Amino acid sequence: MKKLLMTALSILIICIGLLYSRSFIDSSGGSDKQTLTIFNWGEYIDPELIKDFEKETGIKVVYETFDSNEAMLTKIQSDSTPYDIVIPSDYMIKKMKKLNLLNKIDKNKLENFDTLDPKLLDKSFDYNNEYSVPYFWGTVGILYNKNKVPKDLKFDKWNDLWDNRLQNNILLIDGAREMMGIALQSEGNSVNDTNEVNLNLAERKLELMHSNIKAINADEKKMLMINNEAWVSVVFSGDASAIMSENDELEYSVPKEGTNLWFDNIVIPKTSKNEEAAYKFINFMLKPENAAKNAEFIGYATPSLAAKKLLPKEVTDDEEFYPNLDTFGKVEVYEDLSPKMLQLYNDLFLKFKINNRQ
Repeated sequence: MKKLLMTALSILIICIGLLYSRSFIDSSGGSDKQTLTIFNWGEYIDPELIKDFEKETGIKVVYETFDSNEAMLTKIQSDSTPYDIVIPSDYMIKKMKKLNLLNKIDKNKLENFDTLDPKLLDKSFDYNNEYSVPYFWGTVGILYNKNKVPKDLKFDKWNDLWDNRLQNNILLIDGAREMMGIALQSEGNSVNDTNEVNLNLAERKLELMHSNIKAINADEKKMLMINNEAWVSVVFSGDASAIMSENDELEYSVPKEGTNLWFDNIVIPKTSKNEEAAYKFINFMLKPENAAKNAEFIGYATPSLAAKKLLPKEVTDDEEFYPNLDTFGKVEVYEDLSPKMLQLYNDLFLKFKINNRQ
């Protein structure tokens, strides 16, 4: 009987312990306060900085990646993982705000926020940066091999992509907003155009580029351009910088008709269970020396003026990669279009891709 009582008592103690443990986990949101969960684009941070952050703070980083803003949004909405830090693009930040998925940024907790370029703050997708902190920014332009293309082509206008001497030599971004935007801007329209006639004309114009297109695939771009297997590529400025570092025959140009000025910013989603660690990470990345190290590794433009001073002058003086926004041509930030309009962009781009295969 005593043995049975002891056994029963032991079971009771274990159950109480498990109940207390479960209660503690629930109250803490199921998250280890010494863990920071980050959701970012692939290959979009210097891995050494992750190690440095872990060493400096004692916080373990769980790092996951996504390959599109839409895939990221789906994962956030599923609420399957309590992400503490996410790095979406401009228009997606506006969408996530509307969906009530983001926590406001407490600027009182930020260090070195005042080192950020004021020209890169307070944009239409997040006025007063209430919900986001700039991470990287840049443009969309044309990367070309100066020794392969006809000498009279300077790619200072989007329409050069339709030159019939470039047959089977152009690589395109696999993105509806980017490619539809280029076709729209080549005709003097906005990358955020919602006129259905203009959009259909833009799709038809893309089809006229058919014979010049070698591939619509981001993965192949780097090696094809480095190995001179393609002459021209539509690219993001940061990708251009990385590719040019491996082939000195390449040059990057931003067409005069205008371009997309894009931003990828840090946000804290409402899934976060460790805001304290999230702010520590943001402050770590805002340190000028860390922002500079990250920019040098990734090849994209840093929004930190203090970090910019630490980078090679030949890089920061190049207006193709660090454009003077006061004198630069027409630049536009992608707006968060209505679901119906976004679907039209996607449908027209898909139509173009299908017809391009034929």
